[in-house]
Amino acid sequence: MSGPNRRRASRAGARDAPRVEHVDGVWRIRSLAVARQVLRARHATTQAGFTAEAIPKGYLRHHPILVSDGPLHDEQRSKVARFFAPKVVEERYAGIAAACADRLLGSAVAAGACCLDDLALLYTVEVTAEVVGLTHAPASRMAPRLVSFFNQPPVDVTRPDFGRTKAMWAKAAVNALVPIGRFYLADVRPAIRTRRRQRRGDVISHLLDEGYTDADILVECVTYGTAGMVTTREFIVMCAWHLLQHRPLLERYRTAGQTERFGILNELIRLEPVVGHLYRRTSEPIEVTEGDQSWTIPPGDLVDVCIRPTNADVAAVGDDPLDVCPGRPVTAGVNAAVLSFGDGAHRCPGQPLALLETDLLLTRLLALNPRIVAEPTIGWDNLIEGYQLRGMTLEFGEHGEA
Repeated sequence: MSGPNRRRASRAGARDAPRVEHVDGVWRIRSLAVARQVLRARHATTQAGFTAEAIPKGYLRHHPILVSDGPLHDEQRSKVARFFAPKVVEERYAGIAAACADRLLGSAVAAGACCLDDLALLYTVEVTAEVVGLTHAPASRMAPRLVSFFNQPPVDVTRPDFGRTKAMWAKAAVNALVPIGRFYLADVRPAIRTRRRQRRGDVISHLLDEGYTDADILVECVTYGTAGMVTTREFIVMCAWHLLQHRPLLERYRTAGQTERFGILNELIRLEPVVGHLYRRTSEPIEVTEGDQSWTIPPGDLVDVCIRPTNADVAAVGDDPLDVCPGRPVTAGVNAAVLSFGDGAHRCPGQPLALLETDLLLTRLLALNPRIVAEPTIGWDNLIEGYQLRGMTLEFGEHGEA
């Protein structure tokens, strides 16, 4: 146990109780046991997060993997799993990520300082681009195009109108379509043309083999690109923030082997999940239980799995759930990151990649003994229901020494 290091990203007004709550057709789940029952109710729910229910169906030959459900989703997941298996991630991407980290940190040390969220953005975009196959343009040019997708009006998926007026929907359409058009012309179309001539071991090549159209591939690239970039970027900054302000944990991380370092990272993302809510719409009744209590969630209701309280469920993760305790004993079958990467059919396959690329950057960064000269501000993104950390500035001494 490393001792206290309390949660930083706690949204104002968020509640940790009751463990199961039903108000106006929305079920809010804060119990890990009940949350896992909902997320594992295969084919009894559909994706309702990320405005999935507002995406028109029938325009694409292949429905996007993030928002597809049932046998189609299962087939899609099984085919892309090979790109994210731990052994594959280590063999294919460790060298690429390490070289990128060395190059970016070398420039930061030469400059004497860096804004870590900017550096992490370039790093995660470059690594994700290799996995997906978006290698036509440099990360420094593609990153702003990806970031511009998130210039969106607020959204609330628990409301029938998503909390948006017609004017807000019009603004959302313009703010999304223009960046997507730029992204397609500058990044996706050149990648597709290259891989039509010669396949490579990346996601775009796989999608072409599966008969995906250019429009299908564009949507998947937006999904993989933004998911790989946004969540891992925030994860890197949050981990660095905790480690640099918690000397015993920092020293433990610096001297640990990879397995133990991964354990520390899993504990940090358990405490600070980047995505704070997972939404599902029930398509048939679901019976959930906890102890001697039981509930029936009827078809058509929205379920909001509240990740922060479920990740701090004392019944599953033990005492002092808001302390950083790598290697803490958890209930059998519970992932060390608990629900930070989801569970069930829509569990994020990118956990091995996120841990590896985060670790490769952080081990190199922390060896340089950086000093925090400006802590990050915490904002919130309604679309992914996650935090944003901006403005964390690090300073390096001569030759990267404190």
